[in-house]
Amino acid sequence: MLVPSRRRVSTCSGRADGALLLDRAPGRSVRGSTAGGMSCLEHRSISALRVLSGLEGMSSGRRSGVIYVGIDWAEAHHDACVMDEAGTVLAKGRVPEGVEGLAKLHEMVSAHAEEPEQVVVGIETDRGLLVGALVASDYRVYAINPMAASRYRDRHQVSGAKSDPGDAKVLADLVRTDRRNHREVAGDSELAEAIKVLARAHQRMVWARARQTNQLRSALREFYPAALEVFDDLDSSDALAVLGVAPTPALGRQLSRSKIKKALEREGRRRNLDQRTAEIFEGMRTPQLEAPQLVAEAFGSTVVSTVAIISSMNTEITRLQDELERRFESHPDAEILRSLPGLGSVLGARVLAEFGDDPTRYADARARRNYAGTAPITRASGTRRVVLARMARNKRLADGMYLWAFCSLQTSPGARASYDRQRSAGKTHHQALRSLGNRWAGILHGCLTHRTVYDEDVAWPSRIEAAA
Repeated sequence: MLVPSRRRVSTCSGRADGALLLDRAPGRSVRGSTAGGMSCLEHRSISALRVLSGLEGMSSGRRSGVIYVGIDWAEAHHDACVMDEAGTVLAKGRVPEGVEGLAKLHEMVSAHAEEPEQVVVGIETDRGLLVGALVASDYRVYAINPMAASRYRDRHQVSGAKSDPGDAKVLADLVRTDRRNHREVAGDSELAEAIKVLARAHQRMVWARARQTNQLRSALREFYPAALEVFDDLDSSDALAVLGVAPTPALGRQLSRSKIKKALEREGRRRNLDQRTAEIFEGMRTPQLEAPQLVAEAFGSTVVSTVAIISSMNTEITRLQDELERRFESHPDAEILRSLPGLGSVLGARVLAEFGDDPTRYADARARRNYAGTAPITRASGTRRVVLARMARNKRLADGMYLWAFCSLQTSPGARASYDRQRSAGKTHHQALRSLGNRWAGILHGCLTHRTVYDEDVAWPSRIEAAA
């Protein structure tokens, strides 16, 4: 008779709308919730599944060693392959998405392993409900970069043949032989996951607003150059207020000072109101080349639509930012992150979200720098050696590190001195900021490891020695 696992995998609690939520497994964080319009099923551990399915007497099929599971995931179903330490395929099959598929996957695995710690999973994603359920089951889950999986497939065949079951076998074989070269999915806290969702949504909205603003700028350049001279930031409240009531050059020239002033007041401007009103009034009447009236009116319609979209985005960005700041301030690492020069609530939340808060995720500061994408790579062959920027990286985190480095120049003397040294050595502005971001990643790792707030003298000891 098998002894039930000491760690309960997870249970699902029914809700009126048919959604099923994973309860937190002791000692591990649940990365997601499982939803489906079916009855409440228990996400059972390996031992529990064997007992419930009548497999406790089938000891001949079990193995005391580690088994390896490759999962080629898709939207509607997943292909799985189970392999032993010698590379022998023990089981394979296709399971549906959702609770039913997860139960079948557990049953497939439980026929060959006794404890969750014996199961190593390879899958080409590090997020989602399936990954959350696997992590909650105490399986050791490795997120494999799709490019790495593709290159690994080429090691065994060069014909170019590909199939979903074949990809599942490739992933199982990869974690069997090369998992030491890949990163295990981190067990971040639920709060860190919530911050990540909000931070990425906020960043996506900011990027989307930039795209809409660029479209507006392109349209105005075609028929309304006066607006571009009057407004530097087209997503500002002043620009949106005036373009909303005067989307064409003809309407812009007809605006009186009082209408301009009322539009600015309506959008919240209080300071320098009369001065800004006069600047807009004069700018709209500057002689400019004009498109035909019919064409200008058509462009005006697109301007009205784009202005409405950007205004709505500004509102949602503000709402997301307020929620993001609230969640971030409640995180235990917020005090340490905010103590670092250049990091405020929003940028600090982005950095926390992308790094995660699992204290065991990064072996050392070098691992954190590599993940941040700030550490350079070296390509050497024969007598040729070149150092390049790391392109395979977390793009969101790299963007956050770049902004952090730039913002720290005004508040940290040590950061400013480091940047100036890089520039004096012939580095470009971007190269110097990447180097500074690499230094900040190491400093952050030290602060989080020792649970201490930032200290300028400790972070930049060379600055003190130079001053002495």
